[in-house]
Amino acid sequence: MPDLTTKYMGLTLKNPIVPSASPLTKKLSGIKQLEDAGAAAITMYSLFEEQIDIEALAQHNFLEQTVFMSAEATAYFPKAADYNRGPDGYLDLICDAKASVDIPVIGSLNGVTTGGWTRYARMIEEAGADALELNVYLIPTRTALTSEGVENTYLEILREVKSQVKIPVAMKLSPFFSALPNMVHRLDRAGANALVLFNRFYQPDFDLEELAVTPHLMLSTPWEMRLPLRWIAILYGHVSASLALTSGVHTAEDAVKAAMAGADIVNVCSALLEKGPGYIAELVQGFSAWMEAHEYESVAQMKGALSQRNVAEPAAFERANYMKVLGSWK
Repeated sequence: MPDLTTKYMGLTLKNPIVPSASPLTKKLSGIKQLEDAGAAAITMYSLFEEQIDIEALAQHNFLEQTVFMSAEATAYFPKAADYNRGPDGYLDLICDAKASVDIPVIGSLNGVTTGGWTRYARMIEEAGADALELNVYLIPTRTALTSEGVENTYLEILREVKSQVKIPVAMKLSPFFSALPNMVHRLDRAGANALVLFNRFYQPDFDLEELAVTPHLMLSTPWEMRLPLRWIAILYGHVSASLALTSGVHTAEDAVKAAMAGADIVNVCSALLEKGPGYIAELVQGFSAWMEAHEYESVAQMKGALSQRNVAEPAAFERANYMKVLGSWK
């Protein structure tokens, strides 16, 4: 039987399959189902600073007062009844999860202000979380905001949170940095314990009948995995931080590819939303079966085998691949 254990942010996990932040972890029953199916750890759904107590209520009052000035804007905010009234519910769920499951529980935080990031990071640590994932969702819409300013924002958030908590901290990144390896290197030096590649940026859609911009959720497809797969393969061996691949993982073979690129864990979300928490068992079994069929004794042995530093043709990850792909069409 192959050894499926892997290390992530200093945590020893029984296999590389970890559900990413999603509605599946909003209830204790869902968390237990994921553990029973074989999940190696749990990433909690994200706690959004905007939805917390006073800020959320103040925002609601503002929207109520200005509804006739810009009615369409209100569609982008949840109803007041749906707000997370303070972080208490989220923190209680972490406490309950820690008391009920035997696998690591990773908190997920999506802040707005520096004070919000640090305050709620401390609360999540105090609630018992084994680690914390910082889900930075930053859309630079102002022309005055430079790429350096965006990068410094990520670094400032990381440093401030790291100064306030002792648990490991992961940074969930966007793929849109102009020099991703440099940015990853700087985050690594600033103390990131893990780098999660990549955050899915959900794009709005147009309703042509209502002439409105509308939110539109689409689950991932397997082809989306190629972007994080490529970058993890390039980054493997060049950073001390753990590497997590997220986006587009739908099959056991996808998870194998992630490990071969150099990922320490594989985050799964859309496939579980489509097929249910029990699908984790199929992913873990398929991963183990592939290892056994190809005579790999451990995840450590296979990790990074297809990374840029280990393949026979490193240029396959660079411009040569672009030219080869274009020339492959018949």
